[in-house]
Amino acid sequence: MSKHVTHWIGGKPFDGEAARRGDIYEPASGRLSGTVDFAEGPEVDAAVAAAKAAFPGWRDASLSKRTRVLFKFRELVHEHRDELARLISSEHGKVVSDAAGEVARGLDVVEFACGIPHLLKGGFSENVSTRVDAYSILQPLGVAAGITPFNFPAMVPMWMFPVAIACGNTFVLKPSEKDPSASVRLAELWAEAGLPDGVFNVVHGDKAAVDGLLHHPDVKAVSFVGSTPIARYIYATAAANGKRVQALGGAKNHMLVLPDADLDLAADAAVSAGFGSAGERCMAISVVVAVDPVGDELLAKIQERVAGLKVGPGDDPESEMGPLVTRAHRDKVASYVDSGVAQGATLAIDGRDPRVLGGAGDGFWLGPTVLDHVAPEMDAYKEEIFGPVLSIVRSGSYEEAMELISANPYGNGTAIFTNDGGAARRFQNEVEVGMVGVNVPIPVPMAYYSFGGWKDSLFGDTHAHGMEGVHFYTRTKAVTSRWLDPSHGGVNLGFPTGG
Repeated sequence: MSKHVTHWIGGKPFDGEAARRGDIYEPASGRLSGTVDFAEGPEVDAAVAAAKAAFPGWRDASLSKRTRVLFKFRELVHEHRDELARLISSEHGKVVSDAAGEVARGLDVVEFACGIPHLLKGGFSENVSTRVDAYSILQPLGVAAGITPFNFPAMVPMWMFPVAIACGNTFVLKPSEKDPSASVRLAELWAEAGLPDGVFNVVHGDKAAVDGLLHHPDVKAVSFVGSTPIARYIYATAAANGKRVQALGGAKNHMLVLPDADLDLAADAAVSAGFGSAGERCMAISVVVAVDPVGDELLAKIQERVAGLKVGPGDDPESEMGPLVTRAHRDKVASYVDSGVAQGATLAIDGRDPRVLGGAGDGFWLGPTVLDHVAPEMDAYKEEIFGPVLSIVRSGSYEEAMELISANPYGNGTAIFTNDGGAARRFQNEVEVGMVGVNVPIPVPMAYYSFGGWKDSLFGDTHAHGMEGVHFYTRTKAVTSRWLDPSHGGVNLGFPTGG
């Protein structure tokens, strides 16, 4: 054990002594690889105080200066993307190529935020009354906090802080304690990019750190991504303390396959979206709804593809799927396989004892698993599994399938596979889900659109990144002005700049 991860406060690593620490594991081997400091009240207070102190200067920094820092940060993350991917893989377990994709999708939001001078333009109306003008301006809130999950330790924070910081806010990030290193590396890159001390801070820990942020009077807004029970708690607690909140919860994403679909395309999509990152994605496909009579043929094609998948350590170039993040989580996911069989599902593919490249050792392994003939009353259907377990539900018609999907309490993502444009259009219009894919299994919007679901997948009205993200991290001020006398600033023949 050699790694020690601590907080980043006021532009530098925390130099105090932690009252508590957590363990960091290497999921592929099960080895204890380091420790991470846990924040208590004093550390949270110090991070928020640093952010509050930095806010006036950053709020008043010109848009040109903010943009220059953002562009430099973008360049540095791009230069260090391979290092970040390896860091993520070592603590989360996902394969390096998948981790690199995570960094790339996070960079998309950074690039979107680089356009902040355009995104913050308000409206203007001249002469609303005699010699009176009216206009609106977007201003930052102050200190914003982000609480993020283990499954995307770089991408999900980058859904939040680039937009918040670009809008002129300061930020305190509380990443998952399971894989904390990427957040600190990003903080170091922010400092190298020229971000003033205190604008971006990181505190690690558990519920004590979370509650410290939710109750802190100087935190004005809270963003969260995680499970639905915690999202509901975050929303209720932060809102009760007068904060603006966006809390993105869990999912049970269905993929509807109609009889006219290209079944090879559908099978590729089901395997890719169900088992990528070992199913530890809130946008993973966890339920395939096969409309008769294609269920048996589709299952056979899925089995054929899963048979060729290579499970192994994230740093092995041959690996396509890595381990789960912790032993406890691996055991919990496996328990849904057991209960599914006990409740009447057919175990079409059993991944509980996978063949692992290089040997399983003491790693947190669970291979791709498929439960067929799953019914809505089974635990494997009702609950978010968050692992490499794909459930297949048989349906007699489009209408029956639609009723099933829309009745689910989650409403994060869904997909339809069909060659019928009319059916696809009807589906996207009728389905009670916030993000829809048409022959696209993981319909995560690009950065200039916004990410978020419906129903129990979102608490609060605002989605992440895109223009909804800009609106979340700003508030509108309307100004009505009358100027009776002209003013004069003197002669200056120099070329005007935005500095």
